[in-house]
Amino acid sequence: MNMTSATGRHGSSGITCWGALVLTGFAFVGCSPPFEPADIVLVGGPVVTLAEAGVVGGIAVTGSRIVAVGAETEIRRYIGEDTRVIDLAGRSVIPGLADNHFHSSGGGPGVDLSTARSIRDVLDAISARAASTPSGEVIVTNSDWHEGQLAEQRLVYRDELDEAAPNHAVVVVRGGHEYILNSAGLRRWGITESTPNVPGGRIGRYADGRLNGELVDRAKDPVELPSSPSASPEAVRTALMAEYATLNRRGLTSVRHPGGSVEQFEVLQSLREAGRLTLRIDFLFRAPRAGSPDAMRSAMSAWPAPDAGDAWLRIGGIKHGVDGGFEGGLMRDPYEEPWGEGGTFYGLQTVPREAFIESVQELNRAGWRVATHAVGDAAIDLVLDAYEVVDAETPLDGRRWVIEHGFIPREDHFARMRAMGLSVTAQDHLYLAAPSLVEYWGRERAAWTTPLRAYIDAGIPVSLGTDSPVVPYDPWWVLHHFTTRGTISAGIVGADQRVSREEALRAATEGYAYLTFSENERGTLAAGMLADLVVTAENYLECPDPCLETMQVDFTIVDGRIVWER
Repeated sequence: MNMTSATGRHGSSGITCWGALVLTGFAFVGCSPPFEPADIVLVGGPVVTLAEAGVVGGIAVTGSRIVAVGAETEIRRYIGEDTRVIDLAGRSVIPGLADNHFHSSGGGPGVDLSTARSIRDVLDAISARAASTPSGEVIVTNSDWHEGQLAEQRLVYRDELDEAAPNHAVVVVRGGHEYILNSAGLRRWGITESTPNVPGGRIGRYADGRLNGELVDRAKDPVELPSSPSASPEAVRTALMAEYATLNRRGLTSVRHPGGSVEQFEVLQSLREAGRLTLRIDFLFRAPRAGSPDAMRSAMSAWPAPDAGDAWLRIGGIKHGVDGGFEGGLMRDPYEEPWGEGGTFYGLQTVPREAFIESVQELNRAGWRVATHAVGDAAIDLVLDAYEVVDAETPLDGRRWVIEHGFIPREDHFARMRAMGLSVTAQDHLYLAAPSLVEYWGRERAAWTTPLRAYIDAGIPVSLGTDSPVVPYDPWWVLHHFTTRGTISAGIVGADQRVSREEALRAATEGYAYLTFSENERGTLAAGMLADLVVTAENYLECPDPCLETMQVDFTIVDGRIVWER
């Protein structure tokens, strides 16, 4: 639904009124009446609209829409007997936050390592699970951890896992790109000292050449994790609603799921149809791992139509990928030693070049918008090459195709991105993983990781997110990291890539709206826009660093409804 708004003057303060506002003499025509009581009014603190009005003193909401923003004296005229009035008392109102790359908040039945702070903690948690698990069964961890949170700043490996659980196959899940197995696990899935690396994968080894249990990207393919007991459809829906309620508590009003199945989309459809969603979802289907044109055509036959949906649940395209993650991003230059293996390891290309180009062409011809995971600079080279082939067939400018992550862009990439009107989704991986990235790539490349300042200065549309559970989901850590370049355990990394608080907030709200073709409905606070907004416990623009890292959210409003109140 597109609303048009106009700006009028009443009294001594400017105010924006929902609908066409025409001044005839001293009478307003077009608002029925000019100050009809609103459902919710927020006054008494800065309202950071990110729109033409700038920072104002109040905001009024009726139904699902913002009806006015302006000076507090003007907004108070919208208060009636039944109006919910929220006195901000100096707290700030900002547009609802969004996460451009949210898989899930993590958790699950695996061994929880989220609170581990040392290798010993990891091993103790696995030993405890082994003690209560019948011999021979598989023990799996969940992915809610990273070696950056451990005192040793490294992964746990095969020999240590053997110590913790000698009688069970163990799979330690690390992010979305890596498993670490113990000896029983390697035997279970037939991985031996003579097993060769596969294209797009890497089998890790100790310095003496023995397998260390590490399987990266395509090397994970032989490992079949045990399936969880099937939950009822209603149990799945209830779990999702609980997860979204948790996100609401942190100020999230929109998330983009980057790569799911038809079955997952159908669950979300059932929540949408029942009116049970408490945040807006943009959903991308996951491209087949093989990446071949034949596999892509087969997958497309099961997908709904591109761009189907509404402001609550919309199909946003297809998630593809060409390289690994922290430990496998495809680089122009080799990794630092010992990871560089004598200057021969450049990362992992997970899809053959021609297969990727042809599959992207297939998607384009079928009307799909593509978002491709690309971490390293060589991976971005490949994505741009493929997108330019498509661009020659059907110009991409205005269609907002996407590079997901874009850790290591180079100066020669920016003009190519601009020419095709590409968007970049940035996340705060460096906040958690800085020590690992320094180890893999060296300090210079690590400091350049996700250079938000450079993207903004180059005129590349960029949005923000977490990549949860690869990185914990909290959107406030994202805003803290990009405004300070602070990290959990490595101090300030890449200080020259800091951005202002307003720039970061724009990327987390307005930038997300642009990414999802919803900038006329959300991302800023103005009359006629959807009433998605957040009240922060401290003044967003003025509280002293590092206040954003621990910012509390007092209210979250989605579609004009309070979905969280602290």
